[in-house]
Parts: sequence; structure tokens; C-alpha cells
Amino acid sequence: MSAQASTPEIRRLETGPMENNVYIVVDPETNRGVIVDASEARPIIEAARGLEIEYILLTHGDADHIAALEEVKRVYPVPVGIHAADAERLSTPPDFEIEDGQEISFGNTTLRAMHTPGHTPGSISLYTPGTLLSGDTLFPGGPGTTRGDKQRFDQIIASITEKLFVLPDDTTVLPGHGEGTTIGAEKPSLQEWIERGF
Repeated sequence: MSAQASTPEIRRLETGPMENNVYIVVDPETNRGVIVDASEARPIIEAARGLEIEYILLTHGDADHIAALEEVKRVYPVPVGIHAADAERLSTPPDFEIEDGQEISFGNTTLRAMHTPGHTPGSISLYTPGTLLSGDTLFPGGPGTTRGDKQRFDQIIASITEKLFVLPDDTTVLPGHGEGTTIGAEKPSLQEWIERGF
């Protein structure tokens, strides 16, 4: 197992009509990076200028997270990855399907993908030591919406419990919308969320 040589720089962009967070994760030693989600092209293209973008990674296939994908890819024609369960939501097939536990490396930085279904069947979260990009799975104050579906609610609670709440408490959580939080700040509220229900 190789040690991570550098702590990535994470640029947060609030974009689009639904105020989506798009993240550009940069390996500072090599100037290589990845774009996570694609809601509005212009700010993404501007923020990534001067970087060697290696991938576009999609946390899930909801329209607000992929709306600008084709436009961004025209400027940064790099491989696009999404989990297989959400791949059909793209207008063209992805270049690769992201699997649970897959490590995606660029420069001296590695992101580990975790399949965290519930909000959508193919939702993923991306982890690098100290930071979690949670997509629409975990927010300050609770899980992402499961649209009134108990099966999906149970699934997102399992994703959070089994995949995310096993991370260190001081892990920063950067969600798909709004401000961030930490694993430790959210963990004590789990039972409250379960009782609140879907």
C-alpha cells in the first residue's frame, strides 16, 4: 500500500440554479486534478484552467449534477466515471464505471470510491484521508432525500452507517449542496434521523 505523498487542495464551486457544489480536487505537487460533478460549465472550466485534469467523476446521475457534463467534456476531454447503477442517466455512456472500493489516482493523490446508494441507486462518495466528498448522501443534519421511499431510506441509512460513519470523526464532509460538516458532528444524530424517517 503506497503512502499518500501530498494533501490535495480541494476547490469548492457553488454552481447552477440548485446551488450545487462542484469540487476540483488538485494534487499540488503535480498540478493534476479531477472534477467532481458538473452542474454549470463556465465556473468549472474557469476554475480548472491551468490544471492537468485527468478525470470527471460523478457522484450520481441526478440532472443537477450532470447538466453541464457534455460542455465541460468538450473543454476537458478526459474519461468520465459514474457508478454502473446510474450510468444510464447520462446522455452518452461513461468512459468507465466506478466500483465500490475503487481507487482513482492522479499525481500523488488517490480518491477511494464508496458505493453509497439510497439517494440514487448509483450514488458514490469519494474519500481521501481527512476529507469525504459525500455527494447527496450525507449533509449537515441528515441524509439526502430518498423521495418518500422507505426502501431507499433504509438503504441510505445503511450506506451512512456502514461506509461513512466508520471514518475518523475528524473527517471533513463536503456535500453536494450547502456547507460542510464532519463525521463526528453528524454521528450522534443517527438515531434521530432513523426515528424521523423518510
